[in-house]
Amino acid sequence: MCNAKTQSYENNVTKNQKAQRFGMTENELSNTVIGAAIEVHRQLGGPGLLEDIYEEALCRELQARGLRVERQVQVPVMYKGQRLKKSLCLDILVEDKLIIEVKAAEKLLPVFDAQLLTYLRLSGKKLGLLVNFGESRVSEGVLKFPPFFGQVVKTRFW
Repeated sequence: MCNAKTQSYENNVTKNQKAQRFGMTENELSNTVIGAAIEVHRQLGGPGLLEDIYEEALCRELQARGLRVERQVQVPVMYKGQRLKKSLCLDILVEDKLIIEVKAAEKLLPVFDAQLLTYLRLSGKKLGLLVNFGESRVSEGVLKFPPFFGQVVKTRFW
């Protein structure tokens, strides 16, 4: 799905919203994203829709909250000093620091954790959220991946 150009969702951000987001810590940013995901799930319902629908709605909700959001971001992949033809594709990048991997699966699988960890490592980003809209309560399907002395610690919310 990463064939299309990266979509940016910052068109209607006010100066006041921009000022607020610059003072936001990574923890506050992740909490804002989780709140936005809960709102999307509340509005659209779920499980039952495709990942793409939840992804687009989440981008719009984050933008409405004043955040700079990019969708389907291509990240070059290097192998032994050479750039590969294929790029890594991040579902959502918020404020150029938080990666969101969107899922609409019946349950989270360990491979999803590994996928997000690989995305963090290859992109050089430090914070990631795995958001599964396939849960009956999206808050039960959120995993946060913050840095902790070079190791990743998973934290379930709610």
